[in-house]
Amino acid sequence: MRSLLFIPADSEKKIGKALNFGADCLLLDLEDSVAPSRKAEARVLAAAFIAEARHLDKRPRLFVRINALDSSEWEADLQGVLPSGPDGILLPKPRDANDVERLAITLDHAEAKAGVPIGCTRILALSAEIPIAVLTFPTYFEASSRLDGITWGAEDLSAQMGSSATREPDGRWTSPYKLARDMCLFTAVAAGRQPIDTVYVDFRNLAGLAEECRIAARDGFTGKLAIHPDQVSTINAAFTPTAAEIAWANDIVALFRDNPNSGALSLRGQMIDRPHAIRAERILARAKLAGV
Repeated sequence: MRSLLFIPADSEKKIGKALNFGADCLLLDLEDSVAPSRKAEARVLAAAFIAEARHLDKRPRLFVRINALDSSEWEADLQGVLPSGPDGILLPKPRDANDVERLAITLDHAEAKAGVPIGCTRILALSAEIPIAVLTFPTYFEASSRLDGITWGAEDLSAQMGSSATREPDGRWTSPYKLARDMCLFTAVAAGRQPIDTVYVDFRNLAGLAEECRIAARDGFTGKLAIHPDQVSTINAAFTPTAAEIAWANDIVALFRDNPNSGALSLRGQMIDRPHAIRAERILARAKLAGV
């Protein structure tokens, strides 16, 4: 999933257009973008949309951001949307992997009750939205097998921290938020899950978004959250391997295929070893998923 676009689940207008935005994943939001008085209606709208869209031949993945586990809403969220068969749940504000496990166990029961295959509903963890979560990233190494990816959230974290800013004047993250970002990246990769970068809130600044995506892709992130449809194409482009990258990766894979007993080889005057081969295989896998 390169682009993961938030859609307020209480907006019929936005839901009605969601399939046209080109996102790899739609995040139907029952949490921050929905007022308490509209959450019940949002569940109904989200479930109806998922039930209709999930049978389409070509569609984005359909995830639902439920309310946090310390709220009074999250169980009703699952009861409302699970029968429609979403591809996954975005878990906000987890303290650690124990919250992922708690959700996974609840999904076992909810899937059985809804009559959907056990284990089919995946989980994305929206970590680092609360201070304690920045200190518990290593717990995700043994998280539920339902966990597909890990992302992070600067806006909620800054509210709890009392920060007056999350970025330097030149747009770089300030030290606390760079730490949270880096911990998310290291943890997701080490745990074998997808690392997904957080939102870029200045949604009209597409040049700034493109640069942030370039840096994220360079560092190892493979996707990014989006808060506006206009951000999707920029995100998709940044996280799709280029023709030059694909050609390089094909050459590396072919080189090691032709020399299976070699640990280090030379290509165009550069030394190539096994880490290059691993990177090349990942590039080709991402290219295949992106359809290029």
